[in-house]
Amino acid sequence: MSKDNQANIQHVESSELNTIPDPKAHALEYDAAYKKRLTRKIDMHLMPLCAFIYLLNYLDRSNIGNGKILNQETGDSFLQKTHMTTADYSLVLTIFGIAYSVFDVPSNFIMKRYVKPSHWLGFLMLCWGVLTLAFGFVKNLSTVIGLRFLIGVVEAGFFPGIVYLITFWYTQEQRSLRIAFVLASASLAGAFGGFIGYGVGFMNRYAGLEGFRWLFIIEGLITIVCVPLVIFGLPDWPAVAKWLSDDEKACITAQLEAQSSGFTRERASRREVFETCFTPRMVAHYFAYLSNTIVLNSLAYFTPTIVARLGYKSITAQLMTVPPWVVGYVVSLGLAYSADRFNARGIHVACATFLSGAGFLACCLLPADAYAQRYSCLYLIACGAFPSASPMVGWVTCNVPSQRTMGLAAAMNNATVGIASIISVWIWPASDAAKNYPTGNIVCATASFITTAIVIGLRVHYGRSNKKGALDAAGVQRVWAY
Repeated sequence: MSKDNQANIQHVESSELNTIPDPKAHALEYDAAYKKRLTRKIDMHLMPLCAFIYLLNYLDRSNIGNGKILNQETGDSFLQKTHMTTADYSLVLTIFGIAYSVFDVPSNFIMKRYVKPSHWLGFLMLCWGVLTLAFGFVKNLSTVIGLRFLIGVVEAGFFPGIVYLITFWYTQEQRSLRIAFVLASASLAGAFGGFIGYGVGFMNRYAGLEGFRWLFIIEGLITIVCVPLVIFGLPDWPAVAKWLSDDEKACITAQLEAQSSGFTRERASRREVFETCFTPRMVAHYFAYLSNTIVLNSLAYFTPTIVARLGYKSITAQLMTVPPWVVGYVVSLGLAYSADRFNARGIHVACATFLSGAGFLACCLLPADAYAQRYSCLYLIACGAFPSASPMVGWVTCNVPSQRTMGLAAAMNNATVGIASIISVWIWPASDAAKNYPTGNIVCATASFITTAIVIGLRVHYGRSNKKGALDAAGVQRVWAY
């Protein structure tokens, strides 16, 4: 067995490793049909659970946007009952963004070095479920700030942890679609959030609790109840999966070794860490994801508010947020499949983000009373911003400078979500409501077009790198994904 392979599986108990054949010796035996069947088997065990728990994650993260306006006509909204202003609301989301950015990298480091993925992700899930439940009983701004900060701390490492887990199981050309399947759950979460918000709106003052409190309590309880599914049902590494045969384990290892991928607990060199954090191309990846996430966070936190400005009451506005999110989910899967199928992530992301920018630009130019047209723009935006996210995440994992910094790259990329959250919460001021939020629309249009320009530049860069035979941080010639 090669040294690299030994490093990949050194975390597993020796008794379990002794049964795994040498992947190099069996590499020729794995034909395309065998690999396809194996990939489907992995999909069935891993993808539904990952998508479901990320749906819960995004649901609990974005429900504050639903609670913000729920039952405001009767004076029972989240802001009204906690005596918060819209500026206070933006401050709360900013605190969350700070925590989310700071604790991304430490969380993934813990998962890489010390704790099984299933145990660590299950622990994070339990923590944010309890905190979300507690959110149903907040009375004032200080309590809201404290709880929201803690939610940011525990949620920070969840999505990059899932992305890191996916790299243990799938090759580069398989990742975008799988990450899309998980990330697209955010779109479904937006849809479910609208449905739940609509339903609990009618529970306002039931048992003495406002509708927004029922929203947090119900969603928190659902998350807590589902924690055992993660701890006992989420696969960790191929080498310890009891539902895989020895040959299947060896096949997975062989495919990942061929791309210098897979799980390792080896320490990265200073050069590898430096290149992962600071080289221009990696910074470009992170910045492109940041600019796109400004749009995503705007939709997550302010879609109910934006829809409410189109003439709908607060409860109806919850329901009207559902269709754009559902359309975004469908398009997300289609775009990710195409990006992987043609191995062309850059051009797919460029087209999607340009579409999103066009949607926001149209919102800027349409008259304030053009309600139907402005609502249609939400579909255009949802078909651009959400679908572009997963190929971008997959792209980073494909082109990370070293296998040993895979978790660091995923965490660095996701840390920009917190920064984007801070930006997005301040570009939709209440003072812009009467003018239909020109600041938010202009900033989001600009961010979308910036993303388009960056990914086109990266696409050109990687094409040239492949022609030149550029080496990675370990001095190995790679085929760079573009």
